[in-house]
Amino acid sequence: MGHTCTGTCAHLSMALCVGRAGFVNVCMCHCGCAHVFVHTCGCAHVFVHTRVAAPVPQEHVYIYLLDGDTRLLCDDPPHELPPNGKLRDAVQKQKRLECGGLLPAELPGRHLGPLAAPLAAGTQVLIIPLVDKNSGAVVCVILVHCGQLSDSDEQNLRALERHVSDSFSTVDLPPGHLPAFPPAEKAPDSSYSDLDCKILQLCGELYDLDAASLQLKVINYLKQETQSLCCCLLLVSEDNHQLFCQVGATGEVGTSSQLSSMLGCEVTSMLCVPVISRATSQVVALACAFNKLSGESFTDTDEHKIQHCFCYTSTVLTSTLAFQKEQKLKCECQALLQVAKNLFTHLDDVSVLLQEIITEARNLSNAEICSVFLLDRLSHELVAKVFDGGVVDDESYEIRIPADQGIAGHVATTGKILNIKDAYSHPLFYRGVDDSTGFRTRNILCFPIKNESQEVIGVAELVNKINGPWFSKFDEDLATAFSIYCGISIAHSLLYKKVNEAQYRSHLANEMMMYHMKVSDDEYTKLLSEGIQPVSTIDPNFASFTYTPRSLPEDDTSMAILIFIPVHLPCLHPHFHPHPPTSSPPSPSLSLSPSTSSSLSTFSVPYPYPHLYPYAHPHAENYPPCMALALCRFCLMVKKGYRDPPYHNWMHAFSVSHFCYLLYKNLELVNYLEDIEIFALFISCMCHDLDHRGTNNSFQVASVSRAQSRDGHHFAQAIAILNSQGCNIFDHFSRKDYQRMLDLMRDIILATDLAHHLRIFKDLQKMAEVGYDSKNKQHRSLLLCLLMTSCDLSDQTKGWKTTRKIAELIYKEFFSQGDLEKAMGNSPLEMMDREKAYIPELQISFMEHIAMPIYKLLQDLFPKAAELYERVASNREQWTKVSHKFTIRGLPSNNSLDFLDEEYDPQVPDPQLNGCLEPEVGQPAEAGAE
Repeated sequence: MGHTCTGTCAHLSMALCVGRAGFVNVCMCHCGCAHVFVHTCGCAHVFVHTRVAAPVPQEHVYIYLLDGDTRLLCDDPPHELPPNGKLRDAVQKQKRLECGGLLPAELPGRHLGPLAAPLAAGTQVLIIPLVDKNSGAVVCVILVHCGQLSDSDEQNLRALERHVSDSFSTVDLPPGHLPAFPPAEKAPDSSYSDLDCKILQLCGELYDLDAASLQLKVINYLKQETQSLCCCLLLVSEDNHQLFCQVGATGEVGTSSQLSSMLGCEVTSMLCVPVISRATSQVVALACAFNKLSGESFTDTDEHKIQHCFCYTSTVLTSTLAFQKEQKLKCECQALLQVAKNLFTHLDDVSVLLQEIITEARNLSNAEICSVFLLDRLSHELVAKVFDGGVVDDESYEIRIPADQGIAGHVATTGKILNIKDAYSHPLFYRGVDDSTGFRTRNILCFPIKNESQEVIGVAELVNKINGPWFSKFDEDLATAFSIYCGISIAHSLLYKKVNEAQYRSHLANEMMMYHMKVSDDEYTKLLSEGIQPVSTIDPNFASFTYTPRSLPEDDTSMAILIFIPVHLPCLHPHFHPHPPTSSPPSPSLSLSPSTSSSLSTFSVPYPYPHLYPYAHPHAENYPPCMALALCRFCLMVKKGYRDPPYHNWMHAFSVSHFCYLLYKNLELVNYLEDIEIFALFISCMCHDLDHRGTNNSFQVASVSRAQSRDGHHFAQAIAILNSQGCNIFDHFSRKDYQRMLDLMRDIILATDLAHHLRIFKDLQKMAEVGYDSKNKQHRSLLLCLLMTSCDLSDQTKGWKTTRKIAELIYKEFFSQGDLEKAMGNSPLEMMDREKAYIPELQISFMEHIAMPIYKLLQDLFPKAAELYERVASNREQWTKVSHKFTIRGLPSNNSLDFLDEEYDPQVPDPQLNGCLEPEVGQPAEAGAE
C-alpha cells in the first residue's frame, strides 16, 4: 500500500516502500528520519478479514495468526489451530487446500459448525496458509467458507494471498500487535469502467522500445489521474544500493538519485507506491507523486489508480528496461571490441599501449582519472611510467610503490577487484596526496590486470565516477572484461619487446660471426656463369663408391655440390608434380651475366640439372632462379663457415656430402625415405661440422667454450647461415615443412655424435632383423641416423692410401688437442697424446667396434652396400699387418705416416683406387676397380 507524507521533510532522498497491500510502509526522508505509516483502526485480524471480504464471495472467514514460534491462534472465536487434520496438513505443506468440509475434531465451538463436512452443494472450504518470505514459516492461516470461485475470483484471491503475505513479511512485530488497515475505499463501478478505458488507451500507446519514452507516458498518465504537481519513477539499481530517476514530468533528466533539482519546490504531500516485477516478485521501481493540486493529502483512490496502472504496465516497463539493458550491454560489447582493436594495434610500443589503455578505461567507465601500474617482479614493486598527461621517459620521475601496500598493492596481492564507494573512509586510502594537490578523491575502482596464465602483471586504478555517486556493479563487470584485453595486449607487447631485443642482439652477434663468411654477389654470379655440367665431366667414376672426393680440387667442390644435390625432389618444387618429359631436354648449362643479376627476381633461367632430366618437372626450364641462387649462396657460405683444422674442414664436409650422393643414387633411397628427409640428409651432411675448432665436446666443456655442445653448435651455425640474406633455401617451404626440415636437420646433425650412435645401436640391429618399413616413422628416423653416421665415416670405405692419409689428419688434430690439454695442466686421453698413442692399434679398435658394425648394418639393410663393408674390413686387415710389424720396434713417427707407403707392398694392384689425395704433377688420377 502506498503512503503519504505531510511532515516537515522537504525533499525525498530515498524512499523504501515495502508491501503492496500491506499495513506498514517505511519512508526515508531527506532529513534522514524514517517514518512508519500505519492505519489505526482495529487489529490485524480485522485487516485480513476485510481484505478477504472484497474479492471472495464468502460466508464465514476465520483468521489464525502466529503467536510465538509455533502457535497459530484465532481471536473470533478464541481457539488454537488443531494439531491434526486438514488445517495442520495445509500448514505443513504450505499450500492452499480446497475441500468439501472439515471433520468435527477440527471444529471447536458452535461457531465453526457450518464448516463441518458434508457442506451444502455449491460451497467449499478454503485453507490458505501465508508464508513469511524472510523466515519461511507460516505466519497466518485463512479459513474461508465460500461458494465456487470464478476465474476472476481466483485471480483476485491469489493476488490477495501475495499482498497479505508481503505485508506480514515486511515488519517484525509481535502477532497481536500488528497494526491493521481499514478496507480500501471501493471506487464506484462507473469509475472502474472509466479507469479501465484509460488504462487500455495508455497500454495502446506503450509501443516505445526506449524505456525513457515509455516512462514519460506512464508518468504523465499518473500525474493526470492523481492530480499531482509532479510524478516520477525511481528505478532500483541492480545492486539494490541506489534509486535513480531517468525521467520526470518534464522529460529525461539522466541518472540521478537526487530529486530536489527536478522538483524545484517544497514537498507538502507525497504518495509512494512500489512497482513489483511479476517475474521475480521483487521491487523494481517506486512510483512517486508529489503535492496534490487541491492541497489535500493523497487518498486511497490515488493509490488504487497507481496500483491499477502498474498492474497492466509493469510487465511492459520491466521488459523495456531489460531490452534497454541488453542494448546497453550490446553497445558496451561493441565498445570493448573496438577497444581490443585499438589495443592490439599498439603492441610494438608498451608506453603507447599503456597510454591507450588509460584513455579507453577512462572513457568506458566515465572516470576522471585512470592510472596503470605494471608489476616489477624483481623489485616486487608496482611501477607507473604512463599517466593521463603522457609518458615519463626519465626513470627518476616514474612512480614506484611496494607491491603489497595501498589500494593498488592490495589488488596486486589478492588479484581481486576492489570497489571503494567512499575513499576517505577506507583504511587503505592515503589522503596525503589529496591534501598536497587539492584534488579530492571520492571513489575508486581498482582492478587487476592478468596474463593468459592468470598471473597479475599490473593494476589499473579508476578515480571518481563522473556521472554517478560511485562505480556500479556494471562498471565492475566492464572493468573485468576490459582487464582481459589489457592483460593479453600488455603480455604480448612485453613479449614482443623481448623478442625484438633478442632478435636485435642475435642479429648483431650473427652479423659479427658471419662477417668473415660473407659471400659477394660476384662470387656466386661467377659460380653460376661457369655453367653446371653433368657429373661425367668431373670423373667417369664420380657416382661410384670407389671415387675419392678428396682428389677433387677444393675450388671445384662448390660446383660439384650443385651438380649432385637432388634438386628434382618434389619438396623443392611445391608448385609442380612429377610428369614424364614431353619435349626435348632443355639447355644443359646455366649462365647468368652480371648485367642480369640485378633483376634475378623476375629472371627465368634454364633448368640447370640436365643429368637429372628424367626426374625433372614440366616447365622446369621456367623454374624461378631464386632457389638456384639461394642454393649457390648457401653452398658458398657453408664452405666459408668451415675453419681449417687438419681433418674437420670443408673437404671433410664435401666428402661426407658426396658419400650421401652415392648412397642416394646407388641404394635408391627414394624408395626408403620421403623426399624432404633425403634433402634434409644432404643439407645436414654439408653442415654437420660447421665451425669445428678441431677439438671434441669434452674439451669444449673443459675450456668453457661458448660452443659447449659441438653438434648443437654446428646446427646453430647452419641456422645462422639460413637466416642470412639470400641464403634461405627453404624459404618457399610451407610453415609445416619448414619446421619439419629444421627438426630433421637438428636430429641428423646430432646423430654424428658417436655416443648417440651407440645409444641407438640396439634399435638399429632390431630394425635390421625385423626388416625395414618405410611407413614406420621410427624406422625412417633410425635409418637417417645410420646413413648420417656412415657418411661421416665414409673415408674408411676408400682405398688404403686414402684411409692411411685420413688417419694421419685425424691424429694430427687429436694430438693438437692433446698438446692444448697438457698446456692447461690436464692429462689427455691416450689417443690424443702423441707420446703414448699407437695409431695402428687405435685404428684397429675403432674399425672393429665402430666402423665395421655400422657398415655391416648398412649391408644388412641394403645388399648393394656389401662392397663398403668389404672395403672397411680390408683396411682393417692392412692396419693389422702394420700393427704386427711395428709392435716391437714402434712407429718411426706419429707426426707422419708416409713411411707406411714404403713399408706396404700391395700384393694385388689397386686399379680402381682414385690415386692419392693430390695426383702427382703431370699425371692423371688413377682409376680402376679396387
